[in-house]
Parts: sequence; C-alpha cells; structure tokens
Amino acid sequence: MGNRLAGKRALVTGAAQGLGAAISRGFVREGAQVMLTDMNAAGAQATADALNDEFGARSAFACGHDVTSEEAWQAALAAAQDAMGGLSVLVNNAGIGGEGDIETCTLTEWRRTFAVNSDGVFLGCKYALAHMKDSQPGSIINLSSIAGLIASHAMPAYNASKAACWMLTKSVALYCARQGWDIRCNSIHPTFVDTPILDGFGKVSSAPIEVIKGKLARQIPLGRLGVPDEIANGAIYLASDESRFMTGAELKLDGGISAM
Repeated sequence: MGNRLAGKRALVTGAAQGLGAAISRGFVREGAQVMLTDMNAAGAQATADALNDEFGARSAFACGHDVTSEEAWQAALAAAQDAMGGLSVLVNNAGIGGEGDIETCTLTEWRRTFAVNSDGVFLGCKYALAHMKDSQPGSIINLSSIAGLIASHAMPAYNASKAACWMLTKSVALYCARQGWDIRCNSIHPTFVDTPILDGFGKVSSAPIEVIKGKLARQIPLGRLGVPDEIANGAIYLASDESRFMTGAELKLDGGISAM
C-alpha cells in the first residue's frame, strides 16, 4: 500500500464496476477510506468486500445510490459521514451513454442522460460541500469525457451532458475559491476505455464487440483503448495534496485524440 491518500475519506459514485471500481481500488491502495455507491447496491457491496479482504477491514463501505435523486444523495452522504467520520474527496463517476442522433434521440432519452450525467453531478457537488468544509483540504473530481470537449454527429445527449459537467466543474471551483475554502474541483476527460460501458456500442451494431473495440482504438493516436487503472491514476493525483494548486481544470486522458 502507498500513502498518497493517507487520511483521505472519499465517496465514489458508479463504483460497482468499471472506472468507479478501479478508482475506488486505487484510492484504498493509496491509503484512503472509500464509500462506494451505485444503483447496483449488491455490486457495490461485493466490490467493497473485495477491497476489505485485500487491504483490511473498514477500508471500504458501500450503499445503494440513485444519483438522480436529491434524497438519495443526502442519504449516501450521511452514510459516508457515519461510516468514515467525514468526507474530503468526492468522485462523481456515475454516467450513462445517451442513445440516438439529433433526429432519433427522444426527449425522454435526452432527459435521462442529463439526469445522470449532469443533474447527478450537480446534486453531488451541492450537497457534498457541507461535509467537505469540515475536512479540508478537499477535492471534487467530476468524470466528464473527451466527448464533452469534442463533438460527434451521433451522440448529442452524451456530448451536451458531459459538456455541462465540464463547465459545472469550473463554476464549482470558482465558488469554492471565492468562499476561501481549500476545496478544489477538477474534471477528467477520458476517451474510450475498456469497461462494460462499451458493451452499449454493441446494441447499435451487428459487429462483434471486439471488432467494435478495434474500430474505436483506431480513432485514438496511441492506437489502443484506455484501461481503467490509467484513469484511476489521474483521479489519485487529483484527490491527493499533490494537486493542491490545481482547480477548475480539465485532465485529458485521451490517447492524444484531442490533439488532432
């Protein structure tokens, strides 16, 4: 175990699998306590149990959490406060990919995508600050996407919701600075990462998933998909005091795609 996050107490949403699970494991490995939350409460608990088995009891906790619900956010934060005695890091990771282009995306799908990718981040930032003020220095890390900076013709809801997450991050960063709090807020912008969310691409294509992944990889200058631990490493830096002078910024982990 490392100690880059020794004494940190974090809440990570969407932590049952994928990036959320990788970030949670990286945090615990570096000395933090973590509350893993997810709509899949059983999955979050299983991941937390595995972390406790590997790193020691009370390293990780878990609870069910619908990030689109104001009441669920308040309950999850209260659970984190009770379990860990405070909160110094919030990772707004939970997200979904919106379906349909501008003509086929329904208003229902548009609103569902924004509810998770934007409203969920807003609620997390809004309600976490009351807890984080008592555990400074603090860090809010919002998982946006390279798709929040670079548009596609086929994903308006995802592009727009992740762009909203990006700009909300800057507003929260400036607000915290104006209040004189030692709480930073930054966003991470991954490109395609090899996680279960890519399975959604298979729903709109008849090609095998490995063929789809190969096509996605060829769009990235480095020629491959990202892996979850590479994104987790960026989150560890932003959660640590190493990034104490970084706020309102975007960390691109995109294999060079935004440089084109």
